[in-house]
Formats: sequence, structure tokens, C-alpha cells
Amino acid sequence: MMAAVSWSGVAVAVTAACVALHVAARVLDAVWWRPRRLEAHFAGQGVRGPPYRFLVGCVREMVSLMAEATASPMPASQPHNALPRVLAFYHYWRKIYGATFLIWFGPTPRLTVAEPDMVREIFITKAAAFDRYEAHPVVRQLEGDGLVSLHGDKWALHRRVLTPAFFPDNLNRLVPHVGRSVAKLAETWRAMASAGGGEVEVDVAEWFQAVAEEAITRATFGRSYVSGRVVFRMQARLMAFASEAFRKVLVPGYRFLPTKKNRMSWGLDREIRRGLIRLIGRRSGGDAGEEDDENAEMKHKDDGFKDLLGLMINAGAVNKAMPVEDMLEECKTFFFAGKQTTTNLLTWATVLLAMHPEWQERARREVLAVCGDDAGELPTKDHLPKLKTLGMILNETLRLYPPAVATIRRAKCDVTVGGIAIPRDTELLVPIMAIHHDARFWGADAAQFNPARFAGGAARAAKHPLAFVPFGLGSRMCIGQNLAILEAKLTMAILLQRFDLKLSPNYVHAPTVLMLLYPQYGAPFIFRPRQSQPSD
Repeated sequence: MMAAVSWSGVAVAVTAACVALHVAARVLDAVWWRPRRLEAHFAGQGVRGPPYRFLVGCVREMVSLMAEATASPMPASQPHNALPRVLAFYHYWRKIYGATFLIWFGPTPRLTVAEPDMVREIFITKAAAFDRYEAHPVVRQLEGDGLVSLHGDKWALHRRVLTPAFFPDNLNRLVPHVGRSVAKLAETWRAMASAGGGEVEVDVAEWFQAVAEEAITRATFGRSYVSGRVVFRMQARLMAFASEAFRKVLVPGYRFLPTKKNRMSWGLDREIRRGLIRLIGRRSGGDAGEEDDENAEMKHKDDGFKDLLGLMINAGAVNKAMPVEDMLEECKTFFFAGKQTTTNLLTWATVLLAMHPEWQERARREVLAVCGDDAGELPTKDHLPKLKTLGMILNETLRLYPPAVATIRRAKCDVTVGGIAIPRDTELLVPIMAIHHDARFWGADAAQFNPARFAGGAARAAKHPLAFVPFGLGSRMCIGQNLAILEAKLTMAILLQRFDLKLSPNYVHAPTVLMLLYPQYGAPFIFRPRQSQPSD
């Protein structure tokens, strides 16, 4: 009996040891042998990169390069040569290994791809072989679980349901409402200037967020704007908390700690969900909720406007394809993407116009010729397509300072791109800013501000038609790009009508990445009301 028990104990111990050895072998393979095999696999195809280091990969070198690059502002002699600062690791290693090279984010391989023909394969001809990169949980909290992160049939359904909201004819219905919002902002600045001796210094990033919120709230909720605005104001507070948490992602588990701000964030998220559920319930029952006079006007005059929430509710009613939880996530996604992308575009466009007064004056002359010099008359939907110079300036802004400086895709299967065999689960990093700044496609002045390059349209601005991809490419191209351009063109037209603008002495040019591209030390500008502007 004792012998049987003893042998049973030995058997258990041997089994446990075998399991432990198996797990250890799997872990060792994942963090050491597989990376070494992949290094050899890519080297055999002529693709090399900085060597893999146990567990950390290239992260330590990447952090060091980025920290060194961002330690000082941009040099005054080349203010728009931002690539060495914004994507320092890519700029440094490209000089050593070429445009396509292998880096390591921990034990995960990332192949950098900056050749437009290869980018075409990733996003168009072989798009089915790739998934969007799974963002960090804090980023997911910010951007929602909507179109940006969905895959497969569910993504296709949501895209089909929501696309009509972004047709130009539909978005044109928003022009009067967004225009009035920008005009109110301009009147506030004009009053501040009058009280401050004829000019006012403003950090535009915060103010532009209000303009972006106005447009995306109307696009999302339509005639339910008033109720939706309450919910989205809470979402803006949640974004501030989540952005702070994102800065601390290197602290494991920080987002789960019951800190004061985390508890406030959790409470806000619950309240946002309750607010959206109530709003969806009212709209599903045919009640838009309370409306102010302006929104009642929108309802009666523009009842053909297709807002995102209405489209989702209709889809859910027809075939139950859009449950309430999906609607909640899409609302969060569009608030984050719509607000941040447009705010950044407006901010960098203002920076460039202030840095280049000759282009500011050229754009102003066009605006005054097309839209008139009367502050009481706002630009209309018919004016916006005629503002060609302003459109060129916005495109050049998106080229030099794209909102997303890079994007990542993951290979779902073994696939060949540009003649390179890429194993399943390899990540592909597409450095959008690097493509936009590549002298091979844009010429010797690639790092200079020259909107004239877009005079013949975006497709003919560079030597390669796919060298300009600020909103992505293929079927997953940003669905809201038309709204972002409309907002930006309308906002800049109204401001150019009313103000001369210049950089504040306090402005420091330091583009920096925190999810999106933003000015590290803010964006203070001096606005001086134009003398020809009516005083009433």
C-alpha cells in the first residue's frame, strides 16, 4: 500500500515537472527562439534591423531615441522637418537599414513599410490578410469599440449603415450650424481683443475643441443635439482622465487602481452609458427629447438630415443588426475620432498660416473674394468648394502634420508583400509621416511648407499617387474625412475673414505624439481683428 502511494506521488511529481518544462519551453520559444528564427527569416530576404534583445526587443533604444529627439524644440531653420523629432527611431534606423526594416516591440516583430506600392498591397489588394492592430486598453476606452476597432462582417455592416451620414450632400446641411458656432467663437475673441488693447493672445487648441465638439455632436445626434451635448460633455471629461492614464501606461495595472481620478472615470463612463441609453430609448420611441429653438428649426427645415444615431436606430429596427451596446460604442468612437482629428488639423493649419504670412494673406484674399468681407454673412455650402487655396493649405497641413503619424496592421496569415514573405502574427508599421516627408515622392522641398504642390489636386501632388494618405487608404479609410475637411475649411474661412493672426512670442514649435500629433507646449497665437470688419 505504501509503495502504491509512493509511486502515485512520484507520478504526480513527474507529471507536474513535465508540464512545467513544457510551459517553460513554450515561454522560452516565444521570447527567445522564435524572435531569433524570425530575424534569420527576414535577413534571408535582405530585411534587417536593430538586433532583438531578450524580452524588451528594441523598446529601450526606441524610448531613448525619442527622448533625445524631444528634449529640445524644432530648429528655426527647418521648422517643418518634424520626422526626426516625431518618429526619431524610424528616422535613425532608416538611414542604417533602408525604408523597410525589422524592429521589435518586446518579442513581437514589427516590419516597417514605407513604400507606397507595398502600402497599396496592405490596405487594398491584400487587405483581407490583415487586421487592425489591437490598441492599448486605455486607448480603447477613449476611442470606443466602434468602426475603428471592429473587424470582419460586423465592421462591414456598421460601415454600410453609417456611410450615408458622411455623404457631402448630407454634411452640407451642417454648414449653417457649425458656421454659427465658429462665429460665436470669433465674437468672443473680438471682445477679448477690444478689452485687451486691440489684440488677444489665445491658445487655440482648447478653443478649437469646442468647434469640433459642436460639429460631431450635431452629426451624431441631429435634432437630439441638446441631449447629446450633455452626454458628450461628460465624454470630454472622460477623455481627459483617460489621456492622463495613457501617459502612465508603463505602470502595470494603473488603470485598475481605485485612485480618485480612476473612480471618477468609472463613474463618468457609467453615467455616459445611462445617458445614451435614455436618448436611444426616446429616439426609438419617436421622441427626440427636448429641443431649443435652433434645433426645432433644424428639425423642420432640414428633416432630411441623416444623423448617425438615427441611422443606427433604423438599422436596429429593421433587422436587429445594431444592438444598443453597439450604438453606445459607435457614439464614443465618433466623438473621440471626430474631435481629436479636427482639432489637430485646425491647430496645425493655424500654426502654418501664422508662420507663413504670405500664404495667410493669399488665403484671406480668396476668402474675401468668394465669401465677402461682411462679418454678418457666414460662408455657405456653395462657397466652400470655391476656396481652392484654402483647400491646398489644408492638404499641405495634413501632409506635414498628419493627425496619425503611423498606423499598424497585423498579418492574419502568412502573406507576401512587396516580394517579402511575412509570417502570420507579424505586425506591419506604416509610418505615414515618413511617406509624407519622403523627398523621393515630394521633391527636394519635402520638409518645407508649399501648398502650391496641391494645385492640381491631391492625386497629382506627388510622384506617386499613394504618397499622400492622411486619412488612411482602402475600405478602412477614415469615414469622417469629409466632415473634418468641411469643419476645417469653414472655420479657417471665418477666422481669416475676421482676424489677422501671428505666432505668440510664447509659442514653441515642438510637434509631439500622444496617440495623435499635437504641439507639446500648446498653441498660443495673437489674433488682431481686421480693421475692415464691421463693429456691430
